[in-house]
Amino acid sequence: MIESILGAVTLMIAGYLIGSVRVIEEGDEGLVQRLGEYQRTLKPGLNFVVPLMDSVVVDTTREQLLDIPPQKAMTKDTVPIEIDVVVYWKIKDLYTAYYKVEDLEASLSNLVLSVVRNEVGQLDLSETMSGMNKLNEALKLELQKPADSWGIEVVRVDVQEIILSQTVRDSLEKQIAAKTEGQATMSKTQATVKSIQQISEALHASDDPKAILNYLIAKDYVASSESVSKSANSKIVFMNPGALNEAVTDLINGSDSGNQNSGNGAA
Repeated sequence: MIESILGAVTLMIAGYLIGSVRVIEEGDEGLVQRLGEYQRTLKPGLNFVVPLMDSVVVDTTREQLLDIPPQKAMTKDTVPIEIDVVVYWKIKDLYTAYYKVEDLEASLSNLVLSVVRNEVGQLDLSETMSGMNKLNEALKLELQKPADSWGIEVVRVDVQEIILSQTVRDSLEKQIAAKTEGQATMSKTQATVKSIQQISEALHASDDPKAILNYLIAKDYVASSESVSKSANSKIVFMNPGALNEAVTDLINGSDSGNQNSGNGAA
């Protein structure tokens, strides 16, 4: 009889001891609640609780990933975009994370959406596309402010992709093409002006400007003839380069005479 009682007591003690032991793994923490009231936080390793009275809630303190589906936003210059963001976060105070917010992950998701739309709304499209690292830092800073009150840390924010609609892409392509064409026209104009300046300087510095003009005219005549001859549908009209040079020479002489007459008249 005594042996039976001792055996039962031993089993009860053994069961109590086994039930009081809680092992918390590295990277986790546990909250002890006694009859629904918070008692203490359990750290990784061997811990003891009161069986039947204490309940333990275990959660991870390791870094976690929150992948937000692409969300629509509007830039400061009213361009609609979709932005794909992921957030890396972890619990730094399990008590606050468990008791101060109802659904931590859902609340964090809603916060991310609000902050992303607000930050994108302060940037124009070019700033958004070219400053993704800056945008990441701004999002992390804005997310951390309310996250502190939830007992979590926003480790980093990564804007993975900014998606433009087909209409916006077509508009950007047209703008780029127009800009490229404008730059090409400007370069051509600058080259023409530079060429004219060089010819003018050469004429002023030469003892025989008529010879230089004759050479330039002949050169352009030959180039034009070659260009016309390459066209299958063009009719070739041959001119006498000598006659052309004589016409130009007469024009120059006439201009010189007119200048001299004007000068004599003024005298």
